[in-house]
Order: sequence, then C-alpha cells, then structure tokens
Amino acid sequence: MRINLSYLATVLIALLLLFIGHRMTIQGFYIFTDPSQEHARARVQGIVERIQGQDHFDFFDGQDEFDDGDEFFEFDDFFISLVGERIIFDAEVTGGLRKGQLIRAEQSINDFMLFTPAEVKPGDSVLLIRNNMGWFFDGHIRTGGLLGLGILFVFCVLLFGRKKGFNTILSLGLTVGSVFAVFIPSILSGKNIYIMAALVCSYTTITTLLLVIGYNKKSLAAAIGCISGIVIAGIITLIMDRVLLLTGLVDEHSRHLANLPLAAPIDLKAIIFAGITIGAMGAIMDVAMSIASALWELNEQTDAADFQTLFRSGLNIGRDIMGTMANTLILAYIGSSLSVVLVISVYSNSLMEILNREMIVVEILQALAGSFGILFALPLTAFFSGVLYLKNKKIPIDKIE
Repeated sequence: MRINLSYLATVLIALLLLFIGHRMTIQGFYIFTDPSQEHARARVQGIVERIQGQDHFDFFDGQDEFDDGDEFFEFDDFFISLVGERIIFDAEVTGGLRKGQLIRAEQSINDFMLFTPAEVKPGDSVLLIRNNMGWFFDGHIRTGGLLGLGILFVFCVLLFGRKKGFNTILSLGLTVGSVFAVFIPSILSGKNIYIMAALVCSYTTITTLLLVIGYNKKSLAAAIGCISGIVIAGIITLIMDRVLLLTGLVDEHSRHLANLPLAAPIDLKAIIFAGITIGAMGAIMDVAMSIASALWELNEQTDAADFQTLFRSGLNIGRDIMGTMANTLILAYIGSSLSVVLVISVYSNSLMEILNREMIVVEILQALAGSFGILFALPLTAFFSGVLYLKNKKIPIDKIE
C-alpha cells in the first residue's frame, strides 16, 4: 500500500502545531472552580423515599413575612420555606475517583422552579453535585444521546464520502481542537485575542483545504479566496467597532467575562471581532471552495478555456451562490439568538430601541460583515483561480467585464 507522504506530513504538522499551541496558551490559564463543590456521574439504583413537605434554602435575610396561597415565605434568619417534594435516592458513581461508590442523593421538586425536571427513576444516568449539605441532583446526563448522534454523523460521512469523508472528519477534529484547545485557553491566559483569532482562522483554512483537497492549485486558489474574504470581514468589523461605539457588553455572559478576576481583563470588543471572523470563516471557505472546484473542473474538461472564460464563469456561479450564502449567515445568527430577540421585542414598544440595543447591533454586524466577506471572496477566488489554472497563458485583462 502506497503511503502519501505529503498527506502524512500535513497531518503530523497539523497535530504538532495544535500540541505546541495548546502548551503555549495554557501557560497562565486559570480554571475558575469552587473547591467546596464536587461533581460525579452516577446511575440511579433505587428510590429510598419521597418526602412531601418543605424545602429549605438559607439565602434570605430580613424581618418580614407574607402568605401567598400554598407557599409560605418567611424572611428571617436567612430562611425561606417552600412547599414541594424531596426524592431521596441511591446512585452508583460511574466515573472519576469515586467510581463504584454508592452514595445517597436528593432531588427537590417545588413550585419555585420555572421548569420542573423529570423525576429520577432507577437506571437513569444523572449528574450529582456535592456541597456542604450533601449530594444533590444536578440534571440528567445528556452526553450519551449526543455521542450517539455524533457517531451516526461520522458513519454517514464516511459512508458517503469514503476517503474524503475521513479527511472531512479529521479536519473537523483539528478545527474543534484549535478552538477549544488553543483559542479558548489563549483568551483566559491573557493572549492577544485579535492575533489568536487570525492564527486560528489561518490554521483551520489551510489544514482543512490541504486535507480535503490536497496540495494543488485548486486548494491554493480556495485558500487565497477564503483568507481574503476573512480579512475583509475582519477589517469591516474593526471599522464598524469605532463607528458604532461598541462596548462589548452584549449580554449577561459578557458581564461575567468582564468580572473574572484575571491579571489582564478580557477585551470584550476583541471577543466580538473573533466571533465574527471565526463564525464567518465556514461560510466563506464554502463559497471559495465551490468556486475553485467548479472552475477547476471547467478547466480540466475543456481545452478552449481561457482566463476570461474562467473568470466570467466564476462570477456567474458566484452570483448564484451569493444569495443563498448570505441568507445562511443571517438566518444562522437570527436562529441562535431567537429567544433573546423575542424577549427584547416583548418588553420594548419601539423598533428603534430594539435595533439600538448592542446585542442586536452585534448580531446584525455579524451577518453583514460575514456577507461582505462572502461577497469579496467570490470574485477574488474566481480571479486567482484563473491566474493559477492558466499561469502559462497570457491573461487578457483588457477583456475582463
């Protein structure tokens, strides 16, 4: 069996860069954990008892009380009492240092909860949390269902794509690794977010195209077009950051980041920049690859193709792609923040007020900056495809329309 040395070298270099990047970015990285709490994965063995009564939470202080129907609130000595049900159950720890231990935990169900969780039953896989008062139910474990769906996705990709499907899965793994093993730690360790976002985009673009397409003119043309589009999206974001006077305080998550006790505070405006460029990278890479691949096939299937034919064909294909890709970006951003948009709309009587909120402004900016990146990536990919595919031919620039 012949080994493709260039492919093997690409994989090894990509993994080496990922490892080096991870080791460099975790220096100074601090995980914010509460030492008084411990989590454990466990499987419910049986229900011990159900207690109908009152749940107690000691977090209020005051000298007042009121009776509201079935619930009695007494603000005294850090005490609040709610009518509800407590389910005491035994569970066996299935992972971690306590694996195999049988522990007793509690699930509380009361009217104070906005959404009542499903009651535990024997055989359930649950996540337990331990504090000074004991072990408590912290939710059902859902990773098993996600893992099953992920395995099915990998199987379908391999079945349909075969070798290219394997390369797709490999490049996807490297992309996820660059974000979670390098980019996220780099932010929390105080590295420059703008530089790290640019490096992650470059790494992801190059490794993906080399693994999926290989070392050829097609991957080079797609890479140039993709990186050019990302640069355009980044420049527009930087310009509009000043024009719109953004603060970076988009939602409560941004406020939590701003309050983290780090040596150097996180630049929230840089987070917006990184979110836009990384978010737009996938769509821009898609259109660049589509143009480069289509023009490559056109050039290979006909001997009469010249620069003008390839460039015009690229523009025509790009016009068809442009509309759907712009919709893809905008709909993706709207879908990801739909709940927030609904809440803001309910509690606002003015459309101008809604459009002026920084959260909505950033979402619109993401869609527009990404769409600009796509818009510029289309002709640039077509141009460089024509140049690279016909590099030995004279390019009649004066005939370009």
